[in-house]
Amino acid sequence: MQKRWVVKSKSEVKKINQLVDELHLHPILTALLLNRGIEDKSNADRFFNPDLQDLHNPFLMKDMDRAISRIEQAIGQNEKILIYGDYDVDGTTAVALMYNFFREFHSRIEFYIPDRYMEGYGISIQGIDYAAANNFSLVIALDCGIKAVDEIAYATAKGIDFIIGDHHLPGEQIPAAVAVLDPKRSDCMYPYKELTGCAIGFKIVEAFIQKNKMDVQLCYQYLDLVAVSIASDIAPITGENRILTHFGLSKLNSNPNCGLQALIDLSSNKSRIFSINDIVFQIGPRINAAGRIEHAKDAVKLLIAKSLQEAKEYSAVIDDQNNVRKDFDLRITEEALQLIAQNEALIAKNSTVLFKADWHKGVIGIVASRLIEKYYKPTIILTETNGYVSGSCRSIIGFDIYEALQDCADLLTQYGGHKYAAGLTMPLENVSAFQQRFEEVVTQRITQDILTQDILIDSKLQLAEIDYTFSNTLLNFEPFGPHNESPLFLSEQVRLTAAATIVGTNHLKFNVQQHNTPPIGCIAFGLASYLEQLNSGKPFDICYSIEENLWRGKKNLQLNVKAIRY
Repeated sequence: MQKRWVVKSKSEVKKINQLVDELHLHPILTALLLNRGIEDKSNADRFFNPDLQDLHNPFLMKDMDRAISRIEQAIGQNEKILIYGDYDVDGTTAVALMYNFFREFHSRIEFYIPDRYMEGYGISIQGIDYAAANNFSLVIALDCGIKAVDEIAYATAKGIDFIIGDHHLPGEQIPAAVAVLDPKRSDCMYPYKELTGCAIGFKIVEAFIQKNKMDVQLCYQYLDLVAVSIASDIAPITGENRILTHFGLSKLNSNPNCGLQALIDLSSNKSRIFSINDIVFQIGPRINAAGRIEHAKDAVKLLIAKSLQEAKEYSAVIDDQNNVRKDFDLRITEEALQLIAQNEALIAKNSTVLFKADWHKGVIGIVASRLIEKYYKPTIILTETNGYVSGSCRSIIGFDIYEALQDCADLLTQYGGHKYAAGLTMPLENVSAFQQRFEEVVTQRITQDILTQDILIDSKLQLAEIDYTFSNTLLNFEPFGPHNESPLFLSEQVRLTAAATIVGTNHLKFNVQQHNTPPIGCIAFGLASYLEQLNSGKPFDICYSIEENLWRGKKNLQLNVKAIRY
């Protein structure tokens, strides 16, 4: 798959020079700030020095006052409260956060996670029936519920009040709950729109603490859970999320939740500082595995464990589930790739929609993401569950898959999600018509420009400019994530100083120099196909991020090469 190398448009020299004078930064580092929309010293200071005091007042969120009043009423009248959440990382961390906080002074509280396979996503009738049968009068739903109009009406008829804390896009009608907290509501004036479900749970706790004049540190103890949700949900690391993630990572690396500590102890990176990437690849998949393979309540039990010993019992179970998940993931991805390779007409399409009745529902979202890595087009993976078809949808930059699903709504039983990720259900007999309709919708809206993947490069850089001072300043741009990606640099006409070698099955390791600079080490994951070209001795261009590599107790700067060009 051809990728387009795009160096971000150069900022005005005048602006760069002004910030260089004010911040005493390298001009390229100053350009990185401008690339991220930071154009003056005050915003740069806030970017480099996140402060919890800059979090927005939680009562700016529509219905927050109603939510807190209802929770206070429930506690005051000793009502039974049910914390309800989705089965992914965001949902389970949200439930754990709320449960951990409120159980400290209210004993009549439980949690509920719907079964991915028996109930599906969101607020379920089965879940409401459970609440009614067990005399819960208040349900706080997190990371779901914004489109549960009928379900909330059903609950109300049974005498159950709902508070919804969601971050997904609302439908045309808002559910008639006691309170509906969602920054994406058109009538919600909350300044930051990209909070996760767990972060909204945090804001509820923050508001409760503020209203009751409690110590604000009581909510800060849950910031590690919030950071895990933000990283795992691939939420933008901007604004309020940047503050929450910065302090959440600090908590994760100093005094984490017992369940998170147990997961850290299982990981391959337990000896060093955990980053966003470590959450995405080490912690998040394990938490998700519970809901994918068995039941997500196992993940919540892990995250509400009161001791490390208790947490380790649950983490061992979840680690086994994650190993099963890996096996399903590998097998189904291989099957999906074979189906595509055998069908030239499918390769030529602008979308990929695959259906196989026996694919494991718990991993189809992962498989969709893996297919995009190879074919880079909007992708939906479908499977059969309990007599209906469910699907996970993933998109590419510039194409709104949620809007595309809206044009197929008459074929669907249910759908919901974001611009780049969504889920759906439909009758089995609609699969063929849906495949055709979705391809038509994509073809009408997508362009060849969108279908060409860009490598967005922050700046050209001479290898001679790379030193520890430069690298250490880059660390101040962390935490990295969507909308604040790890900076990518382009160095042109570099040469090997010795033959490149293959590491593992598909990775390269080599040293480069430019204009007789000292050699610098490189690692290139998944680029083993370039071995012969590299060893030909010809100069080439590299696109890379700069990182610190620890090997046998010795630290060195290393280039993590993302792409090679001749």
